[in-house]
Amino acid sequence: MRGDKAPETYSISLSVASGFEFVELVEAVTTTLARLTGFDEETAMWISMAVREAVINAIKHGNKEDRQKRVEIQYAFNHDGLSICVRDQGSGFDPSQVPNPLDPENLLKPTGRGIFYMKAFMDEVDFWSSPTGGTIVRLRKKIRSRNP
Repeated sequence: MRGDKAPETYSISLSVASGFEFVELVEAVTTTLARLTGFDEETAMWISMAVREAVINAIKHGNKEDRQKRVEIQYAFNHDGLSICVRDQGSGFDPSQVPNPLDPENLLKPTGRGIFYMKAFMDEVDFWSSPTGGTIVRLRKKIRSRNP
């Protein structure tokens, strides 16, 4: 950062129908933006995986695969990091009610790991209900200093 000037922040928004065929598009955009932000290839892949999980959850659980409903993805990035908000148009959910995938009774279940992965891959993960309906998931990854 030069002087007291805040870093310039760029933003990009995507809006996709609630169809799983759009997940790869969102993944590709996320990977590209993560690389442009300054993340290495491996970190960009983990960020992309976290966003993938958020979008799949929005399509499947939020919008109940209703193709008339949209998933909105908003990216904000600068040299400090990348912030992604994924919003569905569903009825919302309580994240505290999601079972822990590491509990013994859940270990062999094929689903239920999306939020766990998001939290493992990102620095910050927040959930809240949108005032206009639906759930917003905010994912944030900070650029680590390259100097020791």
